[in-house]
Amino acid sequence: MNTATASAPPLSRSPIDPPLFWLLAMTLAHVAVRVAVSPALKWDEAEQMLWSQQLALGYGAQPPLYTWLQWGVNVLVGPSVLALALLKQALLALAYVFMYLAGRELLGPRGAFWASASMLLLPPLGWYSIRDQTHTVLVTAMACAAWWLLLRIVRRPRAADFAWLGLVCGCGLLAKYSFALVMAAMLAAALSIPESRRALLSRGGWWAPLVCVLVVLPHAWWLLGHVHEATGETVGKLQISAERAPVQGVARLIEGVAGTLVLWAAVALWAFRGDAWRGGAAPASPWAQRVFVRYLAGVALALTGMVLVAGVSGLKGRWLLPLLCMVPLAAFAARPALQQHPRGRRYTAAIAVVAVTILIAAGIRPWFSGLRGEVDELNHPAVELAQALRAAGYDGVSPIIAADHMMAGLLRTRFPQAAVDACTSEEEDVRACVKADVARAQAAGRGWLLISRADRVEPGWWDKAALAPAGPPQTLMLPLHMVREGTAPAQYHYRWHAAGAPS
Repeated sequence: MNTATASAPPLSRSPIDPPLFWLLAMTLAHVAVRVAVSPALKWDEAEQMLWSQQLALGYGAQPPLYTWLQWGVNVLVGPSVLALALLKQALLALAYVFMYLAGRELLGPRGAFWASASMLLLPPLGWYSIRDQTHTVLVTAMACAAWWLLLRIVRRPRAADFAWLGLVCGCGLLAKYSFALVMAAMLAAALSIPESRRALLSRGGWWAPLVCVLVVLPHAWWLLGHVHEATGETVGKLQISAERAPVQGVARLIEGVAGTLVLWAAVALWAFRGDAWRGGAAPASPWAQRVFVRYLAGVALALTGMVLVAGVSGLKGRWLLPLLCMVPLAAFAARPALQQHPRGRRYTAAIAVVAVTILIAAGIRPWFSGLRGEVDELNHPAVELAQALRAAGYDGVSPIIAADHMMAGLLRTRFPQAAVDACTSEEEDVRACVKADVARAQAAGRGWLLISRADRVEPGWWDKAALAPAGPPQTLMLPLHMVREGTAPAQYHYRWHAAGAPS
């Protein structure tokens, strides 16, 4: 019998205990708040509305899985803020559920709940994912699922669980390429421990790599012909430079780790005081603790190497989240006696307070930004803009050509039957892009709408977008929502070409 199996606690009858039920209920509240607060879109939301118009093997700098899922949700409920909120909150709920299940492999219900709910105290997940993130949410959910399946497999290796692990790892790579580091560190750590090594090399283990390869293969084939398109933006964000002093990179790395873990550590110390770190009972599963420690050591070594050897200086907290989301689980597994700690209710209460605070903050953020005089994307009048365009003659189904992806994504939620494109010099030649879109519109017997937002349009865009001499575009001035009195209105420029009219 596997030595890990004998020492592991029995599983609960249901994967959802009452505390986790309320945590999941909170995600539904976030859906309601997001739909109610504004019909306008944030950066990543607009990007998904633009990309999810069709299925493709790749979408530029990001792997395709999130966009595939968004496409599916759009089919069910229509391209809308509701579709965006449902998908994101469903993935957040999955992250909490998977981490809870991972915790139940090592801990009782209370410890598993803390391991899961503690992720609310990791700001890149608890707050920034609510503000505006997509792929990071999905890859974090896959990281949590991978930990659950790894711990489950070590307790009792089964071919079905190996296949599920392969599926999760494949989906993780299709969520964000950085999941490869999560995989590599987990595999290296698990293979270095006798108990987990025996499980991973047991009969049926070959299912994991086979399923992973099959899942990733179609996108990998696309990637071979689009390497620069898929990696150029990410490499730029990493700020790789052999000439840059490593001090900046090390500082950013420390800042990212601290920004991810300090709030959670502070709350744990406040609740449990010295017992949070003071030695006591043995770890819940010694083999698992060794895996956690060696995993974190591998991650630290890899990140330090990226900074000192490769010259990376642009690491961000949200990129570290999938790597570090297991830290609360590892901490509670190392101190299982905390599950019976007399001050445990303080920790649960702190999590509840943070959860409610985040929900309230998500609801008032457009008002808060507006009152400070810092206009947020959610302050823009999406409904009024659509009404004004219809009043100006736009038919609601002809293609829309926008000057930026924010404008394109927003208008897709208002005109779901229209094909929408963003023609920017960042992606391709503006004139060629507009010309191609216009040609498709004319071939379909449609008109076309050119539109820009004054605070986002790049210089000279209208000169490039005009395929023939034309007068200045028309202007719409619409008041912003939830802003203080005297704030300048939003300004949009547009030109509507009805079907059959001279271009």
